[in-house]
Amino acid sequence: MVYVWLPALKKYLCLSLIRVIITSGWAEPVTFFYVRGISFMAFEDKELVCKDCGATFIFTAGEQEFYAEKGFENEPQRCRECRNARKASRNAQEGRSREMFTVVCADCGVETQVPFQPTSDRPVYCRECYQHHRPAREQY
Repeated sequence: MVYVWLPALKKYLCLSLIRVIITSGWAEPVTFFYVRGISFMAFEDKELVCKDCGATFIFTAGEQEFYAEKGFENEPQRCRECRNARKASRNAQEGRSREMFTVVCADCGVETQVPFQPTSDRPVYCRECYQHHRPAREQY
């Protein structure tokens, strides 16, 4: 028997309760069941194939629930290792392509570099002077 935690009722219930199988936008049917007029979706672990390395990976019920809560319609296409490698590669490329601009600090006159194209209508400060000019943050 499969039991699912139902936060709305604050208890585990057996899936053999009233079940209705409907077809969703995903490849397989999704199990919905109703308790006291509230509909709940049950997820089961799925085995998927990574489109990069071809390895099989598990799309867990928890991950499926997260995807559903966020409104994601597509299942993951890559395993965790390939997703992380792709993210790291993308971040490394962004880091290399950052252009720095040389400016003179409006306060102390020292030459410094900033990661944005300065405009003539606003002063630009070096790191040290910027710390003095920025508003104090509230302490929590």
